[in-house]
Amino acid sequence: MTPFSDIRDYVGLPRVTSLRLSPDGTRLVGVVQALNPDGKSYGTSLWEIPLDGGAPYRLTRSARGEAGAEFTADGDLLFCSRRPDATVKDPDDDVSTLWLLPGTGGEARQIASRPGGVTGFAVGGPSVVFGSDVLPGDEATEAERRANRRDGGVGAILHESYPVRHWDHDLGPGEARLFAGTLGDDRLTQVRDLTPQPGQALFQSSYDVTPDGATVVTNWAVQLPAGELGWRLVAIDTADAGTRRILGEPDGHDFEGPVRISPDGRLVACVRTSHADTVRIPEVTLWIADLATGEGHAAGGELWPVDFAWAPDSRSLYLAADHRGRRPIFHVPADGSEPVRLTPDDGAYLSLNVAPDGAVYALRGAVDRAPRPVRVTAAGTVEELASPAPEYGLPGTLTEVTATADDGAAVRAWLVLPRDASEESPAPLLLWVHGGPLSSWNDWSWRWNPWIMAQHGYAVLLPDPCLSTGYGPEMIRRGWGDWGPRTHADLMSVTDAALELPEIDAARTAALGGSFGGYMANWIAGHTDRFRAIVTHASLWNLDQFAGTTDAAMYWQREFGVPGGELYRALSPHLSLDDIRTPMLVVHGDRDYRVPVGEGLRLWWDLRRTGVESKFLYFPDENHWVLKPGNVVVWYETVLAFLAQHVLGQEWKRPESLS
Repeated sequence: MTPFSDIRDYVGLPRVTSLRLSPDGTRLVGVVQALNPDGKSYGTSLWEIPLDGGAPYRLTRSARGEAGAEFTADGDLLFCSRRPDATVKDPDDDVSTLWLLPGTGGEARQIASRPGGVTGFAVGGPSVVFGSDVLPGDEATEAERRANRRDGGVGAILHESYPVRHWDHDLGPGEARLFAGTLGDDRLTQVRDLTPQPGQALFQSSYDVTPDGATVVTNWAVQLPAGELGWRLVAIDTADAGTRRILGEPDGHDFEGPVRISPDGRLVACVRTSHADTVRIPEVTLWIADLATGEGHAAGGELWPVDFAWAPDSRSLYLAADHRGRRPIFHVPADGSEPVRLTPDDGAYLSLNVAPDGAVYALRGAVDRAPRPVRVTAAGTVEELASPAPEYGLPGTLTEVTATADDGAAVRAWLVLPRDASEESPAPLLLWVHGGPLSSWNDWSWRWNPWIMAQHGYAVLLPDPCLSTGYGPEMIRRGWGDWGPRTHADLMSVTDAALELPEIDAARTAALGGSFGGYMANWIAGHTDRFRAIVTHASLWNLDQFAGTTDAAMYWQREFGVPGGELYRALSPHLSLDDIRTPMLVVHGDRDYRVPVGEGLRLWWDLRRTGVESKFLYFPDENHWVLKPGNVVVWYETVLAFLAQHVLGQEWKRPESLS
């Protein structure tokens, strides 16, 4: 028995989501997500991970949980929590606040609060910079005005800029601002607004504070012509509120997070992404800028940055980047010279923290292992640390498959094989197409976990076709502006290669995908009948319809052009509706603003009116992904029932979780 035998056991598994190392390198704290006692939601808590080999232990306990973790220079631990405040009379006003847990022991205490909550924070020297949602107008009356809107039943928002929503929530009527305060004996003192009247410039910001606490560096959204958005990189004086210096203008490039300031306070690292168009792919690089002058240069070559942290000497960084189905750590000189791969294994590393001795503490995951804390030495040796999350076995094995596409390009994939698959008892194959599309199957996935399928006897193919990251710019260029045809050809090539294995049953196959993977599931449905079933989750169906309703229309306009243009007509899956013969399970969440639910509704209606056998699994309370524990159970049980019906030839059985 494994946790994958019962999906309810699976959703109850604790998971480590991030790490934070103290400045002196003596303490490591992890954020752990676990099922709440009611079984209906997840909560997070902070755990101490002893560096001497001792067992991890829990540091915080509250019904609402804790998020984020940062150490001060003195070793105290800061975090955000929605812990009830005795001064709050209305439970609707119970927002996230900033707390401090003394490093010398004792109870945590609240050190900062705002009517709109605390949405994140960063520490530098004696300064703490934190974000908060603020209603435009007189700050002194904000709490009263919030109460008036609530009591008056006012939910309307007047927009004069774009965007109006992000991922699964509306933007406005408040605006994200940054505040700075000084650590005191009891609470933050001298709290001041660093960004008065920013509009929506900080709605998706990443920021860091210099070691002396004098400056915060953040990205800053600006409105551009033709509905475009660009992201500046700006430095803000924490003492002289409102004084901003531009370190990077969005002149053909965006400056994006994460933002990391060097230990000596001279340099800042971020991600710089070139503005793409219908023929030019985006160039994504690690960018190093001088904090005094703004002059900068790229570092890391063609590596696609995912996470990074400065080395103690401020002359180099450690960077995690997608690389041929893995996510190794690279040692990257800040002067732009050649990076060196540090970790030689198949791991996918995140949440990098560098100790004073140069060791890197990180979370190491892989397709076949959930993320766990590790220490990576300067020589690249990976040492496992005790984890707050349990270890468990898998119901199968992991291997790789490679193929040559029709244009001569190499395409690789991970293949999950169930434990009992053999030539005498071959397993049915599920083709899983990743989202993005600029992404890679290289890490553990809690949302789409292939090991649940392996537990039920399926082999799962996880390919990296064109547009996948970690294979150089040419791999992206092959599929740019050619989503459906080029990606379809790559997927069919690697699927054919997998079906040649004796452990695979070529007669029993299905295709599944979410987001861009859902787009490809729809495209596959209209261009081949080789699969017995197709599951399409949060999928793009009518590109022209999608282009103006997604929360980030400006991004897709760069690749496809103005809605209604040639690429929309060439690449929209809905134009192949009449060729669909394969039974389809359509899945969509109502709170999905990235791929709005109208795509799923339109697809479902089109399938119904043309007589395609189909079902629609609708989640009124989910976004682009299915995250609530009970809904996760429903998702897996429904997908498995649909596959059992059409791939295994069993009678349809409605999942009990839906009853």
